[in-house]
Amino acid sequence: MVLDRFAQRGKHGHLYRKGDAVDDATTGGPRIFAVANQKGGVGKTTTTVNLGACFAELGQRVLIVDLDPQANASTGLGLNPRQLDHSLYDVLLQDVPMEDVIEPVSVKNLYVAPASLDLAGAEIELVPAFSREQKLKEAIASVAGDFDIVLIDCPPSLGLLTINGLTAATEVLVPIQTEYYALEGLGQLIRNVDLVTRNLNPDLLLSTIVLVMFDARTKLSGQVADEVRDHFGDKVMRHVIPRTVRLSEAPSFGQPITSFDPLSRGAIAYRDLAKEILGVSDET
Repeated sequence: MVLDRFAQRGKHGHLYRKGDAVDDATTGGPRIFAVANQKGGVGKTTTTVNLGACFAELGQRVLIVDLDPQANASTGLGLNPRQLDHSLYDVLLQDVPMEDVIEPVSVKNLYVAPASLDLAGAEIELVPAFSREQKLKEAIASVAGDFDIVLIDCPPSLGLLTINGLTAATEVLVPIQTEYYALEGLGQLIRNVDLVTRNLNPDLLLSTIVLVMFDARTKLSGQVADEVRDHFGDKVMRHVIPRTVRLSEAPSFGQPITSFDPLSRGAIAYRDLAKEILGVSDET
């Protein structure tokens, strides 16, 4: 099993407990979320990294798949893409097994399939590839039994990488910034999700919308939140993510907010959100 390789010590010297390894009797597939929004700077990576850490805190075995050539999810969890032997690029285009790419991080139960700058060229290189839209789905399927949750950090575009993310996922999670133009471009994303559902992945469901960068001091944040809830109803999570300096500082230290400042408003908000998504009581 993939995680057995990290049961004692990870590739980069991190110490792990035997409890991190997966029991061979584990059955059932993971929940696979494509974290997507074609607008940049709306908190996709922040949400992917911090939700992943919170799920891991709750005992879930979590894989973050960094599908963005900027590799922010990888660096935000303490990895240096330039120092890795392989990245997701090698999985998609060089047929390197997914299990050879997965890296442990300092958070127990949390693992990353890192990106690299090479992914920037993957959009073009994938065009002539056989089953080009299915590459990531096949890669994740090969390690799916090792994880409870997979979070795919999609790039801020609707190209072949994002299509791969949507084809591999079972659910779409959309972070929406509570600012002006919040819904701009969302219609196109929803149309693309519908196209993928009809043509490539009939199991895909737009299940989760998260309001991020919420500023309770402004009327605009409340108005945008109300508008999003009117549009999408119970797909919108009750718990919102506040705009905080600590959330923006954490990635520069290569840590999720739960490690960087575990008692901060951002850490508490992401923990509450993770529990809501999993259907776990707030008292847990």
